Amino acid sequence: MAAINNQMSSSRTSADASRLFSSSRSFAGGDRSAAFLYVGKPARRTVPSGFKLRSMKLSEPSVPLPDIPISPNGPVPADKLNSAPDSVAVNNILGNDKTRPIALRKTKIVCTIGPSTSSREMIWKLAEAGMNVARLNMSHGDHASHQKTVDLVKEYNAQFEDKVIAIMLDTKGPEVRSGDLPQPINLEEGQEFNFTIERGVATEDTVSVNYDDFVNDVEVGDTLLVDGGMMSLVVTAKSKEVVKCEVVDGGELKSRRHLNVRGKSATLPSITDKDWDDIKFGVDNQVDFYAVSFVKDANVIHELKDYLKSNNADIHVIPKIESADSIPNLHSILSASDGAMVARGDLGAELPIEEVPLLQEDIIRRCHSMQKPVIVATNMLESMINHPTPTRAEVSDIAIAVREGADAIMLSGETAHGKYPLKAVKVMHTVALRTEASLPSNTAPPTGYYVLQSHMGDMFAFHATIMANTLNTPIIVFTRTGSMAVQLSHYRPSSTIFAFTNEQNLNPMFAMLQDKGLLVEGQHVTLVQSGAQPIWREESTHHIQVREVQS
Repeated sequence: MAAINNQMSSSRTSADASRLFSSSRSFAGGDRSAAFLYVGKPARRTVPSGFKLRSMKLSEPSVPLPDIPISPNGPVPADKLNSAPDSVAVNNILGNDKTRPIALRKTKIVCTIGPSTSSREMIWKLAEAGMNVARLNMSHGDHASHQKTVDLVKEYNAQFEDKVIAIMLDTKGPEVRSGDLPQPINLEEGQEFNFTIERGVATEDTVSVNYDDFVNDVEVGDTLLVDGGMMSLVVTAKSKEVVKCEVVDGGELKSRRHLNVRGKSATLPSITDKDWDDIKFGVDNQVDFYAVSFVKDANVIHELKDYLKSNNADIHVIPKIESADSIPNLHSILSASDGAMVARGDLGAELPIEEVPLLQEDIIRRCHSMQKPVIVATNMLESMINHPTPTRAEVSDIAIAVREGADAIMLSGETAHGKYPLKAVKVMHTVALRTEASLPSNTAPPTGYYVLQSHMGDMFAFHATIMANTLNTPIIVFTRTGSMAVQLSHYRPSSTIFAFTNEQNLNPMFAMLQDKGLLVEGQHVTLVQSGAQPIWREESTHHIQVREVQS
């Protein structure tokens, strides 16, 4: 039996592992609001939307963390949440107040693995603290260092039946960067500074760039941003090999800094030769997700999916929405993909920064309507790279992403090279859990979804969600392959989904969930069965029922 909140929490690194995007506000296209609990082994490995399910059981975490909430991916007593609102209590129209069942976090947490967290001990602690996905940032490190991370995650997944961490490979993409410097250069406002396409130049007023068409891509008057806007320069002139600039916002220029042109994308292929080598590395290691950098249109998604199909690789493709060119093509990109990542760093560099919150909300809404998972990334707890506590604005940023319906939220430098990676995960976990507890139960029909009336399973998922939301009950679904559980998640029910694959008797099932603290006696549940073969009700393959939990 496995607790799987949201769509982003699994890995094929263990047999038949369940995908990271699998819950009601899930990456599978469902609402993060429902945490999946799978009991029993699915009959087949194939599941609609490509998400796999894994048989697990809940148990206590094996690595106690004195200053981190234990096993936040699994049970967390709801009474540990300060002043949890009435909406999370089991106090519905079917009965009186009952003891509250255990609350499960539904929003997934993606952690970037780097020097601060690449050891076996730290990966174990990150997992216990709440990490659902380990991200490999191919902009840094080499295949040997990333192989070590892959092996450690697989070791973790093999060791625990009740826990699973997914692996996401994030491509470097066509980044434009400044060259190596023997020492940092201090840029001051009003100073003239140059970029050249000639290799190996590193003087006080001129530095190389790694992109031969840089001169052609920029025009006089363009604004160049260094490190996403930490420094900025305006182009004053250009020659065959040199772009002359005036410093607008100064700072310390270090080696290999990322360069953006405000409002423009580099005319580079989205997948570079290095990216293809890294993608092959991912195929060889059976990673779960590719996060593809600087996607401009759907063609790159189709190209990558064709490559994966030819290699018989079942890996989900998540485009990073971070370039100006991607915005006009959002619909076709999302339609071709398995989800999306709102990569706010470069997005805010290439577009006016005030557009980023609006684009984040729009992308989340589009992914919801397409029943696809969405990750919000970049700068979520940036201050915790160097400080043990976050800013209040960062806490609000996490809460806003959760309330908007993000299926996952991501940590980058905070866990890759930060001083307080475990505390950063703890903050993200507690803020997400507390925010989820405050979300009202929606009794209206899900908006933005098209129900296929000719598809019985789709209709049952739709109406079961309305029933469960109206009555404020968890959902128990009987499914041989897991497809109905994923289908239910598409409609984002407000409560937990418990999925049983081969259980025919309700009493042992109820007893098991009560023993885990996930159901309480006297509570009502919505039972759902819809498939080609019956499991629980032999006389019917399609069935919805509300029943009271009894010992």
